Amino acid sequence: MTRPANDSPLEVNCPQCAKQVPWLPESTYRPFCSKRCQLLDLGAWADESHRISGESAMDEADIDTLLAQADKDAPLS
Repeated sequence: MTRPANDSPLEVNCPQCAKQVPWLPESTYRPFCSKRCQLLDLGAWADESHRISGESAMDEADIDTLLAQADKDAPLS
């Protein structure tokens, strides 16, 4: 990232607590302000509280059903 024209470091909001974090190599946990905020965010992903929107993934039963249907539809040679 580039620095603004006034030579002050770019600052971003911590995704967890919204505290301003300077975007510098010294900011070890950027974009988070601290290890605590970083771990809270990771825990939310692991707990599936955070999700990327989109279609649900297929489970094994859906895949087995599709494979069985494909076998029925395949012409015999």
